[in-house]
Amino acid sequence: MDVSQYLEIFIDETKEHLQTLSDQLMILEQEPENMDTINEIFRAAHSLKGMAGTMGYTRMQRLTHDMENVFQEIRSGNMKVKPELVDVLFRGLDALEGYLNNILESADEGTEDNEDIINTLNSIAENATGKSTASVAPAAKSETEEKPASSAGDSKEKYSSITISDYEKNTFDKAKSEDENIFGITVYLQETCILKAARAFLVFKALEEMGEVIKAVPDVQDIEDEKFDFDFSLVYFTKESMDKVKAAIENVSEVKEAVIGPFNFVYDEPEAEEKEEPEKKDEKKEEKKETHDTAAKAANKPEENKAKTKKTAKPAVGRTVRVDIEKLDVLMNLVSELIIAKNSIVSASSSENADRRDSSFNEQIEYLENVTTNLHESVMKVRMVPIESVVNRFPRMIRDLSKKLGKKMELHMSGEETELDRTVIDEIGDPLQHLLRNSADHGLESNEERIRLGKEEVGNIYLDAYQDGNNVNIEVRDDGAGINIEKVRNKAIEKGTITPEQAENMTDKEIVDLLFRPSFSTAEKITDVSGRGVGLDVVKTKIEGLGGSIECKSVLGEGSSFTIRLPLTLAIIQALMVEVGTEKYAIPLGNIQTIEDVPISDIKYVQTKEVINLRGTVIPLIRLDQLLDVEPTDEQHENLTVVIVKKGDRLAGLVVDDLIGQQEIVIKSIGNYINCSKMIGGATILGDGEIALILEVNALV
Repeated sequence: MDVSQYLEIFIDETKEHLQTLSDQLMILEQEPENMDTINEIFRAAHSLKGMAGTMGYTRMQRLTHDMENVFQEIRSGNMKVKPELVDVLFRGLDALEGYLNNILESADEGTEDNEDIINTLNSIAENATGKSTASVAPAAKSETEEKPASSAGDSKEKYSSITISDYEKNTFDKAKSEDENIFGITVYLQETCILKAARAFLVFKALEEMGEVIKAVPDVQDIEDEKFDFDFSLVYFTKESMDKVKAAIENVSEVKEAVIGPFNFVYDEPEAEEKEEPEKKDEKKEEKKETHDTAAKAANKPEENKAKTKKTAKPAVGRTVRVDIEKLDVLMNLVSELIIAKNSIVSASSSENADRRDSSFNEQIEYLENVTTNLHESVMKVRMVPIESVVNRFPRMIRDLSKKLGKKMELHMSGEETELDRTVIDEIGDPLQHLLRNSADHGLESNEERIRLGKEEVGNIYLDAYQDGNNVNIEVRDDGAGINIEKVRNKAIEKGTITPEQAENMTDKEIVDLLFRPSFSTAEKITDVSGRGVGLDVVKTKIEGLGGSIECKSVLGEGSSFTIRLPLTLAIIQALMVEVGTEKYAIPLGNIQTIEDVPISDIKYVQTKEVINLRGTVIPLIRLDQLLDVEPTDEQHENLTVVIVKKGDRLAGLVVDDLIGQQEIVIKSIGNYINCSKMIGGATILGDGEIALILEVNALV
């Protein structure tokens, strides 16, 4: 059986189990006696072992088996959870993630055996129990282990009732002459087993390494097609012992039991054979021989297919979103409404009465508009994914940084259920990781320094997510030393980023914003955590590429706060359509504060730049026709139409020639063929077929 068809499911579920292991190990480190956590880790390791075994990933299977062994000893009360055990378990988790990354790249787990981790796990278990637990594969069930009631008798009766032909009898005689053992085997799978054919394939694979499967009931093809219940029987030739064969079968996950014994022949009735014509008898023998040959080939074929699968450069694993069935029901109903609206428009357009046709047509257009708006909202909800899928790996990261930096710190998270568009979720992980590492390394003081300052020895880092209108805000803050404005100012002058004269006129906020410049760092020394000046500039570039913004606030001695604002979706947005010269542009509605009619006489100049004083706030003006190199109109106006836009705490006024109105637009990427300015965030197609460019407000302000 070719198990490559299950690869995508395997990858998705492995990610979930690895995250469960990470979360539960974090709890276990703080609560070593928590039996619920211990049981949860055992279950996750057991599930991973079974899944890896099904897919043929033996290294992953072996490592998870040894982790499972250790937790079985803990559950049995033979040993306690100690810090050194937690450390090696985290190393094991990293190794499993390494296997998964290799599988994502090439569908193969790689060649790293991680013997040091396995030996350490086995050593810990041996020291606790006094028994050797070293193994190269999952341990078989003991012969003395309690078996399900009546299964042995039933099983023996099953395999002993297999009938063989004269031709097969000859092969039995030959096997006996070569001192081979002939065993009858019935394999029982657990009733919770989902991939029965996959488990059967692994049983065949294990047996083929030690001997030859002569006959299977049901036949091999039916087993491959899962046309059997939870058991199947085999006749098997081998030179190995009964115990070794039994152990090899029971090493396969989700095999409940393998009952094995010497095989007793039951021949086909001779009378029935004699009644057949000689030609037909010969044909039947040939057919049985062919069945025997193909059975052996069929057992080997999946292995060949699997080998071919693993040679591929990279498995085709798509990005997936798990969707609640109720959301799909709503989506289906809306599509049905859309079809009804289409039929109504067709019917209205064919009406013979012109007045009735026009009235009905307008009604159906309004109905269609309502349905498409609801459809858009429904699709948006389907695309939404909780931010939890990104942030749940950060507690482990902070735990490792705490040990590496020698600082006591704790991560507090809230709003993990806040949802973002899947395309945004895929990109937001790295920026958040940069900010958290920055807080851990730069933000928090050393343990001794915090005590000297009268703070708690354990530093606190906060990661909060919440929805704000059509945006999602993610805030990363700490209670550390804050940003030393003077230090940043002096470093900027030293690097030549700004002149001493410019520094005198810059506000504290403008000085802090210098930290987002490329290659700018105030770190005294470079470490493997930070100090190379490639953190905050990367964060800013990535966030603005997603149509969002980032701002920093800091109080010296109290801590720093970085706030990221992101759009809920990148697919469809509400926008204000404007005209600049003869061209049309779209400004995302989420960035707009107000629209003002400003007399030309109200325009003032500050350092040669145009500004207006709007209700006590000085706002710089941006002439879009000059910025976008648009041919200006000849008309002279006494007043200017100014769209006030906001980026964080900053405001700017975009001067436009005319307002078209609010419109729901679909964002289309311009692609790589056009050398597009950062001021343009994409394009949209209007109802009349015209193309309008979408302005990127974050780049303009």
